[in-house]
Amino acid sequence: MNHPGQDTIPRPEKTPTSLKAALTVVAADRLPELVEGQARAMAEAIRTGAAGPIHAFVAHWAAVVEIERVPETAKAYHRANYLANHAPTAEERWSHAVEVAELYRAALAAVNG
Repeated sequence: MNHPGQDTIPRPEKTPTSLKAALTVVAADRLPELVEGQARAMAEAIRTGAAGPIHAFVAHWAAVVEIERVPETAKAYHRANYLANHAPTAEERWSHAVEVAELYRAALAAVNG
C-alpha cells in the first residue's frame, strides 16, 4: 500500500523504452498518445535532421511519468487540469491552469535535476 508522497514506481531512465514501460504501469490509458508522439518526433527528427524533437518528446514524457508515479501529485495535476477547463469563471480557470503549469514545471525540473 502506498503512503502519502510515496512513489508507485522508481523514476525510470529517460529513454523511450523505459518511459513507455513506466507509463504502462502508472497511466496505461495514455500509451496511444505516447506512441503517436514518438512517431511524430521521429518523423520530425528525420525531416529536419535534428535530434531536438526526440529530446523534447523524452523530456515531455519523463515529466508526465514523474507526475503520474506520485499519486498525490497525479491527483492534484488531474484535478487542476480538469478545473482549468471546467471552472465556472475565467479567473478560476486561469488559476488552475497556472497550477497545472507549476506542477508540470516541477516534474520537468525533477527529471532534469
